[in-house]
Amino acid sequence: MSLLEVEGLNSYYGDSHILFDVAMRVEEREVVALLGRNGAGKTTTLRSLMGVVTPRSGAVRLEGKPIAGLPPFAIARLGVQLVPEERRIFGSLSVEENLQLAVFTAAERWPMERIWDTFPRLAERRRSRGTDLSGGEQQMLAIARALIRGPKIILLDEPFEGLAPIIVRDLMAVCRNLAEQGQTIVVVEQNVVAAMAISSRAYVINNGHIVYDGSVAQLRASPEVMTRYLGI
Repeated sequence: MSLLEVEGLNSYYGDSHILFDVAMRVEEREVVALLGRNGAGKTTTLRSLMGVVTPRSGAVRLEGKPIAGLPPFAIARLGVQLVPEERRIFGSLSVEENLQLAVFTAAERWPMERIWDTFPRLAERRRSRGTDLSGGEQQMLAIARALIRGPKIILLDEPFEGLAPIIVRDLMAVCRNLAEQGQTIVVVEQNVVAAMAISSRAYVINNGHIVYDGSVAQLRASPEVMTRYLGI
């Protein structure tokens, strides 16, 4: 049994059919990349897993238990955390207050010191308001806010978008360290090279259909897939 199993997932925005029979699996302690061009259905897939979008049909199971159709707060309590592309931190609150608010309803939580060890820059800015943080610091806070709840799996939506290369490098190092510590991660990212560098397996989605499922090594050795669906 996989930690996360998705079968025959179909999701819509109004009358527009976006995801077509999407199937995925994520094993415990695994980092999986979901890749594809803009508009391919990557973000909709994450939102469907998190309950932000309610699938019309299909199954999503966490540790064998069905979660499709549950509200986002219920899925979060079961151990799934989404870091959205928009970050959605509270700008009027300090770094520490953002984290304290996130952990308020957590069944299992990381100690604050573990967060500071993972993100030393946030420790330095712990009393700074969200609006005073740089884009990279805001992204660190968004990830830290998810991690402090002790998730079984974390869904990262475009974590490297719009960030300077040096910040991307630092966040990639954080993701590698998290993986080494056993954190399960699904990452959606337009920066294909960065996403593949931190992942062991990958799915490629095109127009709402999964068109590739395999190891990152196999994907690198498939130039026709890389060119046709990822533009590389």
